[in-house]
Amino acid sequence: MSAARSAVAAVLAGIAIASAVPCDAAVRTYFIAADDVLWNFAPSGHDLMADAPLPKVQSPQLGWRYHKALYRAYTDATFRHLKARRPSNAYLGLLGPIIRAEVGDTIVVTFKNNTRLHLSVHPYGVEYDKASEGAPYRDGSPRSETSDDAVAPGGVYAYRWAVPERSGPGPMDPSSVLWMYYSHTDEVRDVSTGPIGPIIITRRGMARADGSPQDVDSEFVAMFSEVDESQSRLIPENLRDASINPHHISPSAPAFQPSNQFFTINGFVFGNLPMLTMTRGQRVRWYLMSSMSDFDFHAPTWHGQTVLYKGQRSNTLALGPTDSKVADMVPENPGVWEFDCDLNIHHQAGMSARFTVLP
Repeated sequence: MSAARSAVAAVLAGIAIASAVPCDAAVRTYFIAADDVLWNFAPSGHDLMADAPLPKVQSPQLGWRYHKALYRAYTDATFRHLKARRPSNAYLGLLGPIIRAEVGDTIVVTFKNNTRLHLSVHPYGVEYDKASEGAPYRDGSPRSETSDDAVAPGGVYAYRWAVPERSGPGPMDPSSVLWMYYSHTDEVRDVSTGPIGPIIITRRGMARADGSPQDVDSEFVAMFSEVDESQSRLIPENLRDASINPHHISPSAPAFQPSNQFFTINGFVFGNLPMLTMTRGQRVRWYLMSSMSDFDFHAPTWHGQTVLYKGQRSNTLALGPTDSKVADMVPENPGVWEFDCDLNIHHQAGMSARFTVLP
């Protein structure tokens, strides 16, 4: 083939590739760090569901506060300025920032590890190559493609994920679906350590400029999770910290593990989740997710309202480990209502919150 014909072929190939990419596709960039945060499961110091004192801390429970490694958003690649979380999003608790995209977009997560642990960012649902998977295992990858698997303390790494059609809503889904991202360097223990967050993908042509769905007025993300602090990679630090462990409790103490497990919604127990507020007649979308442990089977339940899930009417849905569901609500009944897990052992352990429907 002559040089001229080769040049023409290259141009035509470039046109074909460009035409396959939507002209309105966006590259959505997020600056996310893993930070060491002192987390309180019940910051009010009170059982806000019952208007009563919290259950008395009894050894070998360390208390209600623990060091955790949490994903947090920053304003730019310098990672000098923490991005303020709006008061209306305070309910997200220990969840990392919501990562949003529309089908056809590309997501770039520039990640900085501000902790003393090796951590990563591993997504569900979106498309990635081996250099952006964030999960170490024997897969034949060359060393040049493994820097994403475990970012060292102080390290920075850019993950790049595509959002093809198969990452977005299917035929039976609403206009947006939920995935998650979390650290997969030590999969069993990383999530108990803290770093996890939501990914919301909106159907092509249905997203606002920020990636949120056009046909929804309010959105709420709720993660039902058993947080097992005995399995946290920061348990040595929690044991050494005299403000957390003033009685020098040992992890070998009988019942240490069950005493340091918390059944939480976004990392809160006993109604300490900040109030979720909506207005009668709004189009409200609920994104439900569960974490991964031996006991992460949940029955999220709304009092006083109903939701639609895949065309079916309900007020209770079922979640299994690492599960996610999207349900729509048009609240009609003003008042303050309970939102909880209806598994008895979880409800008794404080897996409950409240939401308000304004007239």
